[in-house]
Amino acid sequence: MPSVLNTMLLRELTDTYKSADSLVVISMNGLSMNENEALRNQLAAEAGVRLRMVPNRLARRALAEVGLEFDRDVFAGANIGVMISDAEGAISAAKVVKGHGTTKAGKVAFRGGALEGNVLGADDAKAMAEVPDKDTLRAKILGCLIGPGQGLVRVIAANPSGLARVIQAHVDQGEGGE
Repeated sequence: MPSVLNTMLLRELTDTYKSADSLVVISMNGLSMNENEALRNQLAAEAGVRLRMVPNRLARRALAEVGLEFDRDVFAGANIGVMISDAEGAISAAKVVKGHGTTKAGKVAFRGGALEGNVLGADDAKAMAEVPDKDTLRAKILGCLIGPGQGLVRVIAANPSGLARVIQAHVDQGEGGE
């Protein structure tokens, strides 16, 4: 029979997962307390995301109630953390986790994730760290839109300036008559 505490936690997790656009699941094996706190602080400061460790069984049940079915191996192990946010926050969180020193040391690893209702595997969650942020994407789109116009202006401006250079060259050589 489930305890009252587990029932309340399951309800809270279900509500939290229901309102989230995305989440990233990581394993945190062998982290010291200082490394754990450094990772949590960096996630909060740079990505605005809270890293939460929850019991695996309750996390699986809450996600299943929301309609996100993960493989059992995603929530296998003792130290699993879940970061919940909007889509852009998940991308920022993935970047922070990927660039963190504990990830490079093998103490933190991506397990999976969800982005706008789609379940992601470990590789897909890790690939979120490579997605450019919103401002970079806007700049790239703007460059694509402006590029052809800039080329046209250069071509149109090149003809008169070329003619002026040819006339100036003739004048410099003394071929310019009165």
